[in-house]
Amino acid sequence: MTTTAPAGPDTLSAAPAARRPRPGGGFLRFIIVRFLLIFPTIFILVTMVFIVMRSIGDPITAALGGRLTAEQLAERIHSAGYDRPILVQYFEYIGQIFTGNFGTAISDGRPVTQLLVTYGSATLELAFYALIVAFIVGIPLGMLAAYLRDKWPDAVLRVFAILCYATPVFFAGLLLKLVFAVWLKVLPVAGRASTRTELDMNRLGDRRTGIYLIDAIQLGSPAAIGDVLQHAVLPGVALGLLTAGVFLRLVRTNVIGTLSMDYVDAARSRGVSEFRLVRKHAYKPALVPIITVIGLQIAMLLGGAVLTETTFEWKGLGFKLAEYLSARDFVAVQGIVALLAVIVALSNFIVDILAAIIDPRVRY
Repeated sequence: MTTTAPAGPDTLSAAPAARRPRPGGGFLRFIIVRFLLIFPTIFILVTMVFIVMRSIGDPITAALGGRLTAEQLAERIHSAGYDRPILVQYFEYIGQIFTGNFGTAISDGRPVTQLLVTYGSATLELAFYALIVAFIVGIPLGMLAAYLRDKWPDAVLRVFAILCYATPVFFAGLLLKLVFAVWLKVLPVAGRASTRTELDMNRLGDRRTGIYLIDAIQLGSPAAIGDVLQHAVLPGVALGLLTAGVFLRLVRTNVIGTLSMDYVDAARSRGVSEFRLVRKHAYKPALVPIITVIGLQIAMLLGGAVLTETTFEWKGLGFKLAEYLSARDFVAVQGIVALLAVIVALSNFIVDILAAIIDPRVRY
């Protein structure tokens, strides 16, 4: 009779080891896949922008029609290449995009990439303030709504979240200006800083970053820092409430879902209070989806920045985009929108990586 020797420790550990995936392999594959997805995303967005802009008509005629003679207009169209077949123009435009050339504005002759350097910092700063407002308002109120679920404060907070999301940004901005700048006179009505602060920041020279809060900190002047923050309150709140409504509903839903888990029921059976369950057990798991949603909200913040910057004369990319729309400079509009599409695609890639680091389940 043949007997089988009992499996020893080496035998037991060897079998699972053969099936165990290499450490970090899944994460590296996840990064590569997400990075490769950037290119078709940008390609689709840029193509849509090109089709929409070209459906409006010839950019030269739209921007300069009525100010030039027919001969001058035809010469400008020919020199710009807009009389060539549309497919030729499209492939040339795609090639320029992938070399970092987003076009040159017709109205002022400035390259679009230069506009990013000049005005992009203002839009970045505004988006930063809006995200802070969204976190401060959306996350605590979402936890409170989950804690008081199915009670009247929960219903009020849910209505508040819907109002935040549904109210147009420019309307919220006008209301905030009316109340806090006109009636109460406690906050500035427009701009990024007072004239005196801007003159002081000009003294920084090459050290100036274009982000007013950082420049004010470099000045070392509490008055300048306070002035910049005062100007940032109203536009930051107007744009931040848009995302705060999304965060509130998302946190509430995820906290309620976590509170129904078995380990939370076990803690509840041991006499742990509901408030402690929300604060200790359900808070962190509810934040993981927030990281993922931030990538989607970046596109919303950039879209809302156009109206917010126009309402508060916050001179960023959105403000400049509105100026080019008024001038019917569709080449500049097309370049800025395509540039924003690239920024959104890259931001989503970064957010996906952060979400995968925080929650490994995202990778698979």
